[in-house]
Amino acid sequence: MIGRRAARAALGLAVSGGFVWLILRAVPMPDLAAALGSARPAWIAAACGCFALGYSCRILRWRQMLRAEGAQVSFGRAAVPFMASVAANNVLPFRAGDVLRAFGFSAWLGARSSGVVATLLVERLLDMLALLLALGLALLWLDLGGTDAQRLLGLGSGALIALAAVIVAMLVAPRLFEAPVTRAIVRLTAGRGDLAARASAAMANLFRVMRAVTGGARALALLGWSALAWAAEAGVFYCVARSLPAMTVPDAAWLAMPVGTLSTLLPSTPGYIGTFHYFVIQAAQIPGNPAAAAAGFAVLSHLVLWLSATAVGGVCFGIFVLWRARPDARREVTE
Repeated sequence: MIGRRAARAALGLAVSGGFVWLILRAVPMPDLAAALGSARPAWIAAACGCFALGYSCRILRWRQMLRAEGAQVSFGRAAVPFMASVAANNVLPFRAGDVLRAFGFSAWLGARSSGVVATLLVERLLDMLALLLALGLALLWLDLGGTDAQRLLGLGSGALIALAAVIVAMLVAPRLFEAPVTRAIVRLTAGRGDLAARASAAMANLFRVMRAVTGGARALALLGWSALAWAAEAGVFYCVARSLPAMTVPDAAWLAMPVGTLSTLLPSTPGYIGTFHYFVIQAAQIPGNPAAAAAGFAVLSHLVLWLSATAVGGVCFGIFVLWRARPDARREVTE
């Protein structure tokens, strides 16, 4: 296990290093520094406001899912583990923040870890759906159906539509996927003692929670919160683009947001150094922005997102540590 994690960490470091090298080879540092130095503070402040709005919507979405699972948490009670996990993902490898949120905050939330894991899966599906739709809308808005955009994305509009349709089906009708997924898990764990039974039980619980949190009108509300959250995230990119005078086509931000976010699925260092920047730069250049301006846009967008989330998440983790130190912490459940 340790060897596998070391190999993953080495791969992520190598991939990030490769993309950083590509960026430095294409963009002279003095030009990048000049682009960053020209940033207008008012637009950066607006970007930070969009960040706060977007993450508030994400927290409200997660709170709704937790409440559907029986955890009667307040906004603040949901915000602490959510932001702490984002900060942990920004500074620790192997998506440690997701593990922390799923298993480290059960007493704080008054929820079972299995239920929290299921809410994380639904959250990922909602985010992927929103990103695919945002990507499709950006391609239409910027009229980028040509080879440059398709080469960057690695897929066309038909593939985007197919992926979005699968995700919608999983959210609206999880029962359709329960039986085939359970059978696949049983086959993969065959001959391993009671592992198959435990895996089947875990899948049954997972799909039970998915049905609970996405049932009825709740699915529409979750989709609404997702749309607001990702619209605000796109607003971060747009405000950063407007802050840089050399970004002659600031509307490129609408493409850079989904492309840059999807690039975080690639192996990389914590904080997605290199991978995020490279793909945001490429997306910003497609509509015609200069390379130095695109690089400044990528660096500044990353700083706004990374610094804001890490700072807020660090404070939230401190609140959790102080709460854990209380003798009655594990018995406390806040409405």
